Amino acid sequence: MNNQITQAVNILNQGGIIIFPTDTAFGIGCRIDNEGAIKKLFKIRQRPQSQAVPLLVSDLGMAKAYTEGISEDVIRKLIEPYWPGALTIVLKANKEKVSGLVRGGGETVGIRVPNHPLILEIIKKVGIPVLGPSANFHGENTPFTFEDLDPRLISLVDNVVKGECSVKQASTVIDSTQTPWKTLRQGEVFVNI
Repeated sequence: MNNQITQAVNILNQGGIIIFPTDTAFGIGCRIDNEGAIKKLFKIRQRPQSQAVPLLVSDLGMAKAYTEGISEDVIRKLIEPYWPGALTIVLKANKEKVSGLVRGGGETVGIRVPNHPLILEIIKKVGIPVLGPSANFHGENTPFTFEDLDPRLISLVDNVVKGECSVKQASTVIDSTQTPWKTLRQGEVFVNI
């Protein structure tokens, strides 16, 4: 298991793209600070550049470093009860650290702490967020098992971390930048907002 993590970390640090399991679905990602890798990720997934991609972080401290700050309200009502877990929270992005491509040209970024030991360990070892959209071509089905992964997509990445997704359902997405907060996607977690 450790060998998989070491290999994935090395590939990410060299600007590579990996596919990995999370608690919700298989993700595909790269380091947040490598613009070349980010462009390659968009190209591989055939994703429009106007669409933002979520960040996976290891903890609240890392999330804070890539945002304009997180309110006590968000920490108390969303982060403490649901992280790590299947809740993506849309926050005001720190534009110096989160490129326009990651933000889809907007002001915000979706962030979550996945509840999966493999990807959490990889993020901790890399030391910065890893982009975490689902591992599929744009518009195609989200892969919840290894068998769901498209072999064509696998052939385009540098490494695949083997493992299981425990939840097998998309994360809930809540936009905390507007008042009242808004559920953008209802997924695994039900949040009373």
